[in-house]
Amino acid sequence: MIGDVLISSIICNNLRVAYPNSQIDYLVYSSTTPVLEGNSSIDNIILFEEKHRKSKKELLNLGLQIRKEKYDLLIDAYSKLESWTLVLLSNAKRKISYKKSGRNFLYTDNVPFEPFPKTNLGLAIERRLSLLEPLDLKIKIDPIPKLFVSEKENLEAVALFEKHNVAKNRKTVMISLLGSEKLKTYPLEFMSKVVDYVADTADVNILFNYFPKQLEEAKTVFNACKPSTQSKIYFDLLGGDLRSFIGLMNQCNLIIGNDGGAINMAKGLKKPSFIIFSPWIEKKIWATFEDGIHHLSVHLKDYRPDLFEQKNEKMLKKEALSLYQEFKPEFFEKKIKLFLTQNLSFTVK
Repeated sequence: MIGDVLISSIICNNLRVAYPNSQIDYLVYSSTTPVLEGNSSIDNIILFEEKHRKSKKELLNLGLQIRKEKYDLLIDAYSKLESWTLVLLSNAKRKISYKKSGRNFLYTDNVPFEPFPKTNLGLAIERRLSLLEPLDLKIKIDPIPKLFVSEKENLEAVALFEKHNVAKNRKTVMISLLGSEKLKTYPLEFMSKVVDYVADTADVNILFNYFPKQLEEAKTVFNACKPSTQSKIYFDLLGGDLRSFIGLMNQCNLIIGNDGGAINMAKGLKKPSFIIFSPWIEKKIWATFEDGIHHLSVHLKDYRPDLFEQKNEKMLKKEALSLYQEFKPEFFEKKIKLFLTQNLSFTVK
């Protein structure tokens, strides 16, 4: 997924500093490459495509392609069946991944898969950085994922703002309107209230992040917003692809909404974020850089811990939609207003 690939790129970034003359290649799903454009820490992107998942022969061919490179070091941040196969075929001199029962023999170094974060970086960041520990790098580790926006992309985003007559005298808020699936999407009727909170609190421009195929869901949220809120929403201002979204996000001041790729991309652009987590997603993993000021997040468990007693992830995922209905926007209205106050340079209402 987009967020995983962007966050895992910090491994490449730190390796580049430690080994400036090395060749660093990154194996990723083909749909995620836009978040890697412009990253000089990566020499080659190797694509994992649908054919590699569907065909054992194609997966074998990919493994043999990797083997030909004669890598000195292989770091497996994915650590699932598909990557295990490629690790086995790679013949890399040194192989690092997480310690997991039944497959430790594949690697020369197995690092603990920590269950709890030690800092405000979040487990998603800490776990990936732990894969660098066996190398004992003599550098200052940089934990922050980075997105790179070209001047052309910035100019195109500015032109799109001008085309839609976006008010220049107001700050701009991006709403991460929909998650990657329904089980990761805050109920639409609740999200409209969140958007109302934003519009009521601050005089800002509001952009919706959604794909064209999600138009009806986006309209549902828009139509449920108050007229005063609707007047601040630039509903048709959309990027045509991920790179254009990144350009648009770079022109925004902050992001609010569902956990997912949009939030992680915003963080990669150093934008403040307010995340609404799905009930079945563990906040401790993806609440990265949480500091109570620039990065805040909310989870139903923060307000109704009783609903999570004696329930594992599988049970929570099965009950996600009903649990979402318990996650009232009123729970965190004050927290959203606090977030806006702390990250917008003018006085809010």
